[in-house]
Amino acid sequence: MSYTIGVTVEQDYPTTVEATRAALAEQGFGVLTEIDFARTLKEKLDVDVPAHIVLGACRPPLAHQALQVDPSVGTVLPCNVAVRDLGDGTTRVEAFDPDAMSRLAGDAFAPVAADAKERLQKALDSLG
Repeated sequence: MSYTIGVTVEQDYPTTVEATRAALAEQGFGVLTEIDFARTLKEKLDVDVPAHIVLGACRPPLAHQALQVDPSVGTVLPCNVAVRDLGDGTTRVEAFDPDAMSRLAGDAFAPVAADAKERLQKALDSLG
């Protein structure tokens, strides 16, 4: 059972991060949060890992619809989109599959999940 949707692109990491931000914006998502795993793990554990950032993407109308169904869904919002450097000029971009939210929280989320997945998939497709 997969819980992500994603694409691998033949593009360097910094360019892909910026392209991902632009693709999300084109689909109506804003980035509310950022987690830089590479920097955090270096600072906290003194370990080196390839560049890896998680963008907390939110499309307010979808978030509002989901919260109307069940306020507890806030525990899985915003939609996390991870961008990680694979080396050799390739980058992987993955998002939590909104269908997984429906599998966890029930069919009442299906319309919201379908809209979110369509928009996220369009953003990912535009990268590759």
